Parts: sequence; C-alpha cells; structure tokens
Amino acid sequence: MPQPKDASSTGTQTGEYDRVLEASNLCRQYETGGEPVRALHEVSLSVKKGEFVTVMGASGSGKSTLLHLLGCLDKPTSGSIVIEGKDVARVGDRERTLFRRRRLGIVFQTYNLLPTLSAAENVALPAMLDNINQREVERRARQVLEQVDLSHRSTHRPQALSGGEQQRVAIARALMNDPALVLADEPTGNLDTQHGAAIWQLLASLCGEHGRTVVAVTHEADGATFADRVVVLKDGRIMGEIQPGGEDHASVVASGYRELVG
Repeated sequence: MPQPKDASSTGTQTGEYDRVLEASNLCRQYETGGEPVRALHEVSLSVKKGEFVTVMGASGSGKSTLLHLLGCLDKPTSGSIVIEGKDVARVGDRERTLFRRRRLGIVFQTYNLLPTLSAAENVALPAMLDNINQREVERRARQVLEQVDLSHRSTHRPQALSGGEQQRVAIARALMNDPALVLADEPTGNLDTQHGAAIWQLLASLCGEHGRTVVAVTHEADGATFADRVVVLKDGRIMGEIQPGGEDHASVVASGYRELVG
C-alpha cells in the first residue's frame, strides 16, 4: 500500500529527467496590521516534464499562495522559481507577465470565461493577444478543444454550457499557447462529484497522453488520487509527499494526509 514520505524527501530532485519547474526555498511574507505573517516557509518543489502533481492542504495552508507564485501572479519574498531555465522570481513585471501569458496555462476555480464570446473565441484569446495569424489561431483553438472533447460545443457561449463544460473550455484556453506548465487552482471547486471526477481524469490524461506538465492545488483526496504524487502543505510548510497509487485510493491519500499533518 502506498505510504507517505517524510518531509526530508521533498524538494529539488536531480537525475535523468527534464525538470520543467525548480522552486527553491520559497518564502512569502505579508504585513497584516503592522505584523509580519508568513504564508510560505522555505518551500521547495521540483516537477519533471509530463508529471502530474497535486498540492493538498486545508484552507490557509498556503497552497493557493504557492500556486500564485508559480504562476507569476505574485513574487516571493525570497527564494527562486526556475521554469524552463528562467528564474521568474527575478525578472521585471513586464517580462513576468509575458512569460505567464506565453509559457504558462492557468486554470481557475471560477472558469473566468467572457460571457459574450463563444467557447472557441474564449480559447483563442491568449493567442490573439500575441497577434498570431488568424488561421493559425483558429486551427490551434480547434485542436485544443478536441483535446478536451469539446469541439462539438465550440460555437456555444458559456451560459449555454454546463459547469463541467465551462471548465473544459478554461483548460483548453490554458493549453492554447502550448505552455510549459499548466497550473490549476481548485479546478473542481464549483463542480459536483461526477463532473469533478471528469475534470481530474482530463488533467491526468493531458499528462499521460499528451505529455503535459500539471500542478494542481486541492483539498480533495478524491481528486488528488489522479496525480503521480501528492505534496502536502500545512501552515505554509511542506510536510511530505504521498504516492496515490491510483484513482480508487482516496482512502490511502486521506490517511496519508492525516498522518503527515498530525
């Protein structure tokens, strides 16, 4: 039966695999009422190409803060974030914004689709911002909609789509610019169990069948089981990792999680 690993085994790894992400000693500190509050403490995480990693933790554990740092939506107080060899924690705001748009795909819990645009138009937006040839944009939008099994709904606007379909459109949009890394923030938080499981299966298939690299944060043991490994956060620190062992091992993930967080 899969067992959790202690925290000493977590962090930057070396070896034969290509590493898409190397985050080292990340700290994020905020000021609240004049007092410093640390949201992350010396967090290190390494993700290889084609890997599906979930970050699991309770509310306030720091998992969304970590995702925002990895997604270039915020800067760490200290530490480094190297994606495709570039330390995005040390570049200026404009360069970080361009890197996020061109090399990262971000999926939010609330979909963030524009209601006046069709599914295909929402998907195409990232490429349109970079003035890519219109025919190439349309070809690419069709391709990624096919990857998420939604090409038959390409002309529909968000209000005509189910929650699960809207999240698939959001995932297709995240894939539009062929990103090095896909980041998902509680991607099934607004979905029921059935549609949520389908989204987790889709994210896993993007890695297994299409070679994508995905990091997703969640508090759900059921969703975490689809990943190659689960990184557990508590109070802004990595407590260790769990090897899920398959999508029917939610109880293994849940018990491992309880053991690690105490």
